[in-house]
Amino acid sequence: MSLRVDLVEGAAIAVRSLAVHRLRTLLTTLGIGIGVATLLAILGITQGLDSSFEKQLATLGSSSVFVSRQPWVQLGNWWEFRNRKNITLAQIEAVRAQCVLCETVIPMVDDSADVAFLGSELSQVVVSGAAEDWPKVNGFEVALGRFFSQPDDDNRRLVAVLGADVADTLFPEGTNPIGHTIRVGKKPFTVVGTLARKGKLLDSSQDLRVVIPLGTFTSFFAGRRSFTIGVMVKNPEQLDALEDELVGILRRVRKTPPDKPDDFAINRPEQLASTYQQLTGALYGVALGIGFITLLVGGIGIMNIMLVSVRERTREIGVRRALGARKRTIIVQFMLEAMVVSAVGGALGTVVGLGGAKLVSLVTPLAATVKPLTVVFGVLFAALVGLLFGIWPAARAANLDPVEALRQE
Repeated sequence: MSLRVDLVEGAAIAVRSLAVHRLRTLLTTLGIGIGVATLLAILGITQGLDSSFEKQLATLGSSSVFVSRQPWVQLGNWWEFRNRKNITLAQIEAVRAQCVLCETVIPMVDDSADVAFLGSELSQVVVSGAAEDWPKVNGFEVALGRFFSQPDDDNRRLVAVLGADVADTLFPEGTNPIGHTIRVGKKPFTVVGTLARKGKLLDSSQDLRVVIPLGTFTSFFAGRRSFTIGVMVKNPEQLDALEDELVGILRRVRKTPPDKPDDFAINRPEQLASTYQQLTGALYGVALGIGFITLLVGGIGIMNIMLVSVRERTREIGVRRALGARKRTIIVQFMLEAMVVSAVGGALGTVVGLGGAKLVSLVTPLAATVKPLTVVFGVLFAALVGLLFGIWPAARAANLDPVEALRQE
């Protein structure tokens, strides 16, 4: 009961004191607010980047793996990867014939070319040579028209399916591209379909592409090249087992000696996530460190202001102690005062920080996500800072000798 009374009375006295010293309260609130705003702006941007990257990875599909000569992320000896043997169509056929856990196995290959329609032209568009199951393995959907069929591939027909960026750039809004003839490099292709928009992956557009039948691709893009094997597993829970099976098949068909490492790479979306965490972990740590230092400075400002307040109100404290106020009552009053001003600063800093993060996401490519728990965290964390940095001033006020305090003018 007495503690509740101390809390109620202490809160009332703290609020009155803050109202009387408006300028001091404003400056203290500003200090902690800047710290919270800095911290939450950083948190908002980092959470947004993480969320954006997770969505980008989800576009790769959770049931597919991609076997290529080189890994997606090369952190080792790039010369070793460059000198590996090509993956051939014969090896892909062997995988299709021998793989038990595979639902779909397709060859894939990419190059780049200029693409044009009438007066519109795009440079360095990705041209993908693929089989009819390419959309399923790569997580694409057909938006208009159709994807090409096996007869299109067998007969090397000049048909193309456009990515969303290519379709939007070459054809005016409201124009149906199906049936129109575009130029890929110097060859005419009839558009038979368009792909649904998929977005960016690691700041590279997945929609700036044209997909043509594999047989057509090999006719027009000369040279010995390595293929990528797109594999979809029957059961997503068997991805690890599928990887082991693919390693065994490929080592056998590529005649890799037992004492040599794999001369191919099995790429999965999780590997990109792991690399992303490694690359951004240190950056996030530095950014959050800056935010915490700023908040620490704000906390020190609260402590200094509270010490000044104790010194100015020494006589008041002496009077209250002489009239029977206990040490606990004084401690509660000053700690509540520190927490209130810190929480108000935290609330304002939360609004400013998350607003700043959102503004950054609007004017730059950086993403920002505002989560409800982040708002609650900002206010509560600011109040905790006020509590911690208010302990010493509160203890100093409570331990003043009443007789000496009453002598102060």
